[in-house]
Amino acid sequence: ELLDELLIQMVCNELKAVLMEESNVKSVAAPVTIVGDVHGQFYDVVELFLIGGKVPDTNYLFLGDYVDRGPFSVETITLLCCLKLRHPQRITLLRGNHESRQITQV
Repeated sequence: ELLDELLIQMVCNELKAVLMEESNVKSVAAPVTIVGDVHGQFYDVVELFLIGGKVPDTNYLFLGDYVDRGPFSVETITLLCCLKLRHPQRITLLRGNHESRQITQV
C-alpha cells in the first residue's frame, strides 16, 4: 500500500533539503555495496537489503534509474528516499537518466 500523497510530498521536501546540502562530488566510505538500475523492482531491492546487509550496518551506493519498467516504481523510490532520510551517510543516491522528465514522460 502506498503512503498518503501528502506524506510522500513531505518526504520529497525533506529529501530535497538533504540532497541540496550534499556536494555534487561525494566521497563514499568503503566498504560499499554498489547497486545498479533497479527500475521499480521493489522486492528485488528488499531482497538486496536482506542479502547485502541492513542499511544502518552497510553503505549503499545506488547508481540511479530507480523508476520505470518495473511495477513498483513509486514504492521503490519512496523506500530509498525514506532510507536516505533516516541514514544519510549510509545511502548515496545518484541520478540516472530515468530520473529526468524527458525519459519518464507518459
